[in-house]
Amino acid sequence: MSRRSMPEMAPVTVSEADGVRYLHLGTPWVQGAMRIRKPYEIELEYVQRMMAWMLLRPDDEVAEGHAVQLGLGAAAITKFCHRKLKMRTTAVELNPEVIAVCRGWFRLPEDDERLAVVRQDAALYAADPAHEGSADALCVDLYDHDAASPVLDDANFYAACHRMLAPGGVMSVNLFGRDASFERSVKRIARSFGADALWALKPTKEGNTVVLGTKGVAPVVRAALAARAENIETRFGLPARKWLRMIKRLAD
Repeated sequence: MSRRSMPEMAPVTVSEADGVRYLHLGTPWVQGAMRIRKPYEIELEYVQRMMAWMLLRPDDEVAEGHAVQLGLGAAAITKFCHRKLKMRTTAVELNPEVIAVCRGWFRLPEDDERLAVVRQDAALYAADPAHEGSADALCVDLYDHDAASPVLDDANFYAACHRMLAPGGVMSVNLFGRDASFERSVKRIARSFGADALWALKPTKEGNTVVLGTKGVAPVVRAALAARAENIETRFGLPARKWLRMIKRLAD
């Protein structure tokens, strides 16, 4: 997970239990995970739900275009977009040790013609006019070393994320749905995306709530979402039919 410019960054540590490797930033809090025998699958439930942006993309476009991740974590989303979806994929991470550990311990491949791992502050990347309209899928997972609150969670940042999306693009954001800050975060996102463009999944048992924001996406009926969920689960092995039971438009 990316962090804003600070004098020192938390040390990156790795642990293993029951066949799963975990990434930490100087605390016991889990910042990412990988099942060692399935290194290109997404292990954590909330990270799987970050991929629910796929429900809001047409079947023939779901794996097309450019996927961007702000915050690398254990590289689960980056690897999935690059290897499974075969999308052009960019991950932005400030901490160079996170990048090195992901490459050494979490099977993150070296950059190639479809993959770029950029060492940069996510706020600066999002605000760069060169990236305007460049992302078809944008995943934002930017928590501090205590996993207590998002590092970037202001209206200007979400406005930059909206500008970065291409028409028809979808952003997914990891928030703590049981925290008092959740409603404030949603209001900040709504200033740029519009309240009618926001969706949310139910919180995980740990309290993570994934919020989706769309840009120029036409309204979609439930039957179409069900067909997309079936396609996603069949083609890519993600629990999209489960997502369908827990997703709703926030304006409803």
